[in-house]
Amino acid sequence: MTTETRQKRIGIFDSGIGGLTVLRELYRQLPNESILYFGDTARLPYGTRTTEEILEFVDEIIGWLVKSGVKMVLMACNTSSALALEKVKSKFDIPILGLIVPGANAAVEQGKRIGVIATPATAASNAYRYAILEANASVQVWQVGCPYFVPLIEQNQLHDPYTYQIAEEYLMPLIQQQIDTLVYGCTHYPYLEPILRLLLPKSVNFVDPAVYLVEVAARELEIMNLQNYKTPKPTKFVVSASPQKFADLSLQWLGYRPVVEEISLPAILDKPLSI
Repeated sequence: MTTETRQKRIGIFDSGIGGLTVLRELYRQLPNESILYFGDTARLPYGTRTTEEILEFVDEIIGWLVKSGVKMVLMACNTSSALALEKVKSKFDIPILGLIVPGANAAVEQGKRIGVIATPATAASNAYRYAILEANASVQVWQVGCPYFVPLIEQNQLHDPYTYQIAEEYLMPLIQQQIDTLVYGCTHYPYLEPILRLLLPKSVNFVDPAVYLVEVAARELEIMNLQNYKTPKPTKFVVSASPQKFADLSLQWLGYRPVVEEISLPAILDKPLSI
């Protein structure tokens, strides 16, 4: 593989800032890789969208990422991974990786009574349930759809008492089932960890699929001889709306305020970036 190909960026996308939890893992595990991050902030949250809408959005975004010259795509959105991954993998010529299977495999290694908190669309798809039971048919799985979490996080209301009340309401069925493991079925949810740890028994294991998705990405890059050994380029951030708000929210999670470009959708298909 040529050096030029290895130096291409990894494309990563989410509906908003949730995918930054995956980006942080990329920085930690694959520090030499250059990244193009797309946040579809004009159309969030994805978790209350129809399957048809999600498929349309994902097809647009991956098409644009591919035209922009990325070497791999990480779907840093569980809703997209649950509803669209298998359909888009066959359409494009580069590796496209999702969160569900890596997260499910990690969950069954840590517990037998597994709770999944997710967006309504991810929960309704049963993608985590199927993947967890496929990995180990002897475990038990409970899922809870959490429609208010993403809007609260995107509005930076993590310290609002209402957010604590909502979290308590969502977790109650899982506490009653005495879960021993909790899976973040949405990349936004690690931001809620301080609240979730207060509400759940200390013995509960927390599984962040982002960690395991990036492990899979690292293996895939190695197998395909696509690792970058040169100095990475600065991460490029693009959103479909509200770039300043995205930059402000990103500061507390990344430790810096990124420069964020806005591109309208679906016009992005006609405007690949020079990356």
